[in-house]
Amino acid sequence: MEPSLVAIEILNGIVLGVIYALVAAGLTLIFGMLDIPNFAHGAFYALGAYVAYTAMTHAGFPLALVAAPLVVGGVGVVIDALFIRRLARAGHTYQILFTLGLVLIVQEGIAIVWGPDPLSVEIPHALTGGIALGFISFPYYRLFLVAVAALLIALVWLVLEGTKLGAIIRAGIEDPEMVDAIGYDVQRLFTIVFGAGVGLAAIAGALVLPLRGGQPAMGNELNALSFVVVVIGGLGSFAGAVVGGILVGLVQSLMSIVFPAADEVAIFVAMAVVLLLRPQGLFGRR
Repeated sequence: MEPSLVAIEILNGIVLGVIYALVAAGLTLIFGMLDIPNFAHGAFYALGAYVAYTAMTHAGFPLALVAAPLVVGGVGVVIDALFIRRLARAGHTYQILFTLGLVLIVQEGIAIVWGPDPLSVEIPHALTGGIALGFISFPYYRLFLVAVAALLIALVWLVLEGTKLGAIIRAGIEDPEMVDAIGYDVQRLFTIVFGAGVGLAAIAGALVLPLRGGQPAMGNELNALSFVVVVIGGLGSFAGAVVGGILVGLVQSLMSIVFPAADEVAIFVAMAVVLLLRPQGLFGRR
């Protein structure tokens, strides 16, 4: 096996991993922290890609990276306030059914607005080309993608762990009645967090668009993978989502050169091994 090929696949695995980590970080906020089983998370990822496509064709790539999380996050806030929070009183079963139905609604909505055919965009001119890394060359855009995703993940972690807002969110998760009693509207706060979670999925879709293009059902595969990442990392663990995402990306990328037919199966095997050895995940608590 050529060392250059292994090096390229490791770098590609890191690129995949940070995308998975970004999506899983949003899912961790919603599922692991807010206790909302959002099976439409991949649909918001797809919607983010299409919103970015519209913004990119009219105003350029920088605006697309801003528009995707803002627009999709706003949609998430409305959906949570009008539907998901109300369904919480009826139990998780109704939330699961609603979010599964939401997947179909978003996919059909994308097909109606943008058409059912796949679309593609060019990599921004300023990010074309590559950087020489010894005996291999790696595209600038992929390095940019890793840098942006890492910056966003670090920013969310700093907000959760180092600000008053993050302390209120964490306190609201542990004891919502007490936080309500001291004057904070926990339900409104959780709705904003839901919007932030789907916004992270949306910007991941925007970042991936120049590499893979878009199609209405592009979020289906990522939806399953993001739950795998959350399970491997540990439910509710933000650090676990990041480490799990990178681990899954590396496994998938390296398996593509060792045994391509089993690159996706290997991810679920890795999840099974983690659950057998550590049921709470790598960074989760029992």
